[in-house]
Order: sequence, then structure tokens, then C-alpha cells
Amino acid sequence: MIAIGTAKGGYLIDDSLAIQQATLFPGWKVTAWSATDGGDLIAALASNWYGASLQRSLDRIEWTPISEVPTYPSGRDLNQIWTITRAGDLLYAGVDEAGLFSSEDGGETWGEVSPLNAWPTRDQWTPGLGGLCAHHVLTHGERVVVGISAVGVFVSDDGGSSFTKRDEGVTSIAGDGADIEAGRCVHSIVAHERDPDLIWRQDHSGVYRTRDGGRQWSRIESGLPSTFGFPIGRDRSSDRLFIVPMESDENRVSAEGLFRVFMSDDGGDSWQVSGTGWDESPSYDTVLRNAMATDGEGTVVVGTTGGNVWITRDAGDTWHRADLQLPRILSTEII
Repeated sequence: MIAIGTAKGGYLIDDSLAIQQATLFPGWKVTAWSATDGGDLIAALASNWYGASLQRSLDRIEWTPISEVPTYPSGRDLNQIWTITRAGDLLYAGVDEAGLFSSEDGGETWGEVSPLNAWPTRDQWTPGLGGLCAHHVLTHGERVVVGISAVGVFVSDDGGSSFTKRDEGVTSIAGDGADIEAGRCVHSIVAHERDPDLIWRQDHSGVYRTRDGGRQWSRIESGLPSTFGFPIGRDRSSDRLFIVPMESDENRVSAEGLFRVFMSDDGGDSWQVSGTGWDESPSYDTVLRNAMATDGEGTVVVGTTGGNVWITRDAGDTWHRADLQLPRILSTEII
């Protein structure tokens, strides 16, 4: 099953790429999905008027509100839940305004991860165009990696008890004497499943890789038509990486006027168009940071700002556009 969140509601798509039921949560932005350790499905919702909300389903049909959502004690707004990440029986929620929360009871109650949320120079953090948001959380044992826009990457090796900021080698977007510590605008991150020190990063300033857990980053952009984009994904079964280049920061449309996913077979050393099946007609479609999902077994799904859904089931050799037309797609997840 594929869960798709849009600017106007959510959709569950079956293996035939057909919508299973009527629009879920009509009128709400659906910003993240996650299955709990018990098999429940959680959807994160956001509204410009009502704020953030969480909904739970036991059967993918009936949904009930979760009474408690991540909440700051005072002084900060919680505008949106950007990601919900499962780490065993623990859930992490990355939010806007940027911060990290955790739940030990399947999302019923949430507590702050204070070492990150009380970062000493937090008052100097600045938002990107999408807000001041903690949008990706990676976990591996005691390792927790958090990507925050437009701030950088934070790494914990003790289960969130402490963090270090790791952006060495990444070009800062801060200028005119701004605090460079808070000027790394990470868009997306993904790590190797067996080697948590090997992490790839689509950043505002380019595409990067680290082999030492973020202590040093290097550019990996050979073969790309543009280094600007938002999502980056990895298929475990093929060791392939996937990104979706845009024309530029200033012109956020498909690179070279054609919608394409690019892939790397060599860990990011080189890139090329991923497989076949793409339209040859001009396109303005793009993909947002949380609108690419992989299952680790060869299936990759991307949802576009134009409401299109593209899927490959053979790790990027061939692509197919689903016969769907949805609102602007914000999030995808393979359940």
C-alpha cells in the first residue's frame, strides 16, 4: 500500500495504483505517515487555521484523532509535523518550529528531546522557504540523525541524550556576516542501512556524502544537470540512490524542462537518468523533500507538485506514471 499526503487531503493507493477509498481528511494538509510497532497507521495533518493534528487507524478505514500532539511548553509555535520515524517501539516526530519529540507509547503521548530543542545557539536559527523545520530523522541503534532547514545536520550517538552539529564541508547559504553555524540548509538525508556513518545529503547548496557520520562532507555531483533539489532516497536491494534535480533555486521547475529521476549505481560517484518510461513533453513538475518513498525491495514512489505519481518496481530500470491526478503532493510512504 502507498500512502500519499497532499495539500488537500490523504489517499491510500493499492498495488494496482488505484485509490482505495474517498479522500481522507479533506481540506487538511497531510504531511507525514508512519506505521507503529503495533501495526497502526498514523497520519500527521496540518492546517493554517487549526495547527497540527495526528490521526490513527487500526484498519486503514476508520480514523480517530490522537488527543495529544507534540507541544512546546511555551514560547514556540508548533505549526506542522514534518516526519514521524519509527525506531523499534519508539517514535520520533520532527516538527516546525524546528524540534524533535519522542513517544514511547505508539504516539499517544510525546515528550521533548531537550538536548536538541534547547540548542545553545537556537535563537540564531533561521527558516528556509518551507519554514524552520526538522524534516528528516534517521536512526540506527543509539545513532539519531536529524536534518533541520535552514540549519544543518545534528547527530547523536547516545540515543538523543546529546547531539553534535556536523556540517563540515557543506557550503553555507548564510551571507553578510550571518552566523555560519546555522546556515546549512539541508533538504533531505538518507543513510546506508548497515553502515550508519555512510550518509547522503541533498542540500540547498548541492549533493554531498559523508563516510564518517557527518564529520566531513564531500560533493558528489558528476553527471547531474543541476545540483539543486529536495528529496534523496536509497533502495537497499540495489544499492541505488535517487534524486530529482530542479533547474535552480531561483527557477524551481524540472531540470532542463523534462521531469526525470536521476540515479547513482556507485554510491553517488556518478549520476544518470534513472531508466525508461519518462514523458518527452515539457514539464514544470518537481518533487518536495518528503514526497519520495522506497521499500528497500526495488519499489520507489515519487509524488509531484503537479499531483502526479511515478513508480518503479525494479529499482529504477523502468518507471510508470499512475493514472491519477491529485492535489499538490507533500508526502509519500510505502506501508
